[in-house]
Amino acid sequence: MTEETPGFEEKPDVPSGATPDDAEPKAAPQEGAAPAGDATAQIAGLTAQLDQARKALEERTADLQRLQAEFQNYRRRVERDRITVKEIAVANLLTELLPVLDDIGRARDHGEFVGGFKSVGESLETVAAKMGLQQFGKEGEPFDPTIHEALMHSYAPDVTETTCVAILQPGYRIGERTIRPARVAVAEPQPGAQTVKAEEDPTADDDKDNGPEEG
Repeated sequence: MTEETPGFEEKPDVPSGATPDDAEPKAAPQEGAAPAGDATAQIAGLTAQLDQARKALEERTADLQRLQAEFQNYRRRVERDRITVKEIAVANLLTELLPVLDDIGRARDHGEFVGGFKSVGESLETVAAKMGLQQFGKEGEPFDPTIHEALMHSYAPDVTETTCVAILQPGYRIGERTIRPARVAVAEPQPGAQTVKAEEDPTADDDKDNGPEEG
């Protein structure tokens, strides 16, 4: 019976001429491991896919922004059209009421705006004002062909420009929209008035040029 020496393990026999490292088994190469060239190609492919995805995202974002801008323009256009249609409808309604308002004005001028007619007339004027109707046209203001319609014409020595001397029918507007011009009588400066005035005082210009005399 062979006795084993405690604490020592038997080592496999090493052939002569071999190093101890050669006696240990080497790890076999792992199956499926990709060479370095294949890994580089995979990275390049993934990078290209990422660039394509990024480009597609940018294009979709630009499309979304364009659609959003078009939608905002559409909303503004619809709102503008809605306001325009409303203004036209109100203007048409108030235009039909202008003859009634003219009657109310004539009744007021002739002292007939009394009693129940006065109450109804004032209520109608209040409602028209709430809807944006504004009256314009005053005696003494310069004639403006964009808001005045001259029905009568005369000359006057006391005016220096074409002036509204009588308001035959007041004008009406809604905001900046004129729905009826003021119908007026106008007066122009008397022909030759400026020339006659200058001839009446021929020394006026000389006095102005010479200035005051020193005392």
